[in-house]
Amino acid sequence: MTDKLIYQIGLTMINGIGDILARHLLEMFGDAEAIFSEKKQTLEKVSGIGSILAAEIKRANVLQRAEQELDFIEKNNIVPYFLTDKEYPERLRQCPDAPVLFYFKGNGDLNAKYIISIVGTRHSTGYGQELTEQLIDGLAAVLPDVLIVSGLAYGIDICAHKNALKNQLSTVAVLAHGLDRIYPPLHRNTAVEMLSNGGLLTDFPSQTDPDKPNFIKRNRIVAGLADATVVIESADKGGSLITADIAFSYGRDVYTFPGRIADPYSKGCNQLIKQNKAGLITSANDLISAMRWDITPQKAPMAVQAELFFPENEKHTNIQSLLYSEKELHINQLALLLDMPVQELSGILFELEMNGIVKVMPGNIYTLVHK
Repeated sequence: MTDKLIYQIGLTMINGIGDILARHLLEMFGDAEAIFSEKKQTLEKVSGIGSILAAEIKRANVLQRAEQELDFIEKNNIVPYFLTDKEYPERLRQCPDAPVLFYFKGNGDLNAKYIISIVGTRHSTGYGQELTEQLIDGLAAVLPDVLIVSGLAYGIDICAHKNALKNQLSTVAVLAHGLDRIYPPLHRNTAVEMLSNGGLLTDFPSQTDPDKPNFIKRNRIVAGLADATVVIESADKGGSLITADIAFSYGRDVYTFPGRIADPYSKGCNQLIKQNKAGLITSANDLISAMRWDITPQKAPMAVQAELFFPENEKHTNIQSLLYSEKELHINQLALLLDMPVQELSGILFELEMNGIVKVMPGNIYTLVHK
């Protein structure tokens, strides 16, 4: 396995061989080791290779560097994902320029049922930060297993990661450098916290600096990992729009929040809507509806027991069934799951509370009274 990994890592370290060409070579020769074992004359005949790239493949220092990188990842408990691995994220594998190999440190499920990428300007405003918080709070209320992906940058990115952690959601940062450093350094504590609830991902080996082109390159992973990309705030140019364009090119959904036409960091979002590249959303509920995600609670066995309490009232039964299965829920979560106006729900909850069926805890959290 170790020898196999050396060749796989080595494939990503050949000068002039990018992910698309590397994938072509894998299709031609079957695996990474076969590529390095092939004769130079045969490699030269492969479309897109030629004599110069064939010579680069045969350079001895390529596999030497790969051995050094393997030593680094083993010492730091970093997991490499190769394109042909069963565990490789399926959404990302579908992208034509997906990384042949990337490195991951953490415990996040990169094949989670629901994955959303959240991106935006580094110069986020209070409006953008509030939208990010509301979106993630809303997602957490009904999709506790959703994975939030972003880029650990200033502004909307770090706001997304922090709010995901606050809501105990798994969150993954896609980095533009190796895993031997964190950029920006100010976000180190958040990055460390993410290791136990999400993780850090990069297709760059150690000793890679966070150079500007790397940020553009990593955006394809941000877009490719997710079911949809949400742009919170963006000027009329910037990395967020690049990520949105990439997601759009992959056939993935793109959504954005509209803003006032005079706000500089709403121009990019309004532009995406105008160009029909992004759907307009104003809440987590809009996003969930647009994605057609089924969040109907599983309540078959619980409903029978709940009916023992209030068989004459279906609404009472449904509320008790949800609280029985979920243990406790915020009133807004209940309203969303039951598709019931909060005002109507509040009256029913008060009745149940007066009858000793439910109790309210601080923060409008409701739970059943255990007798």
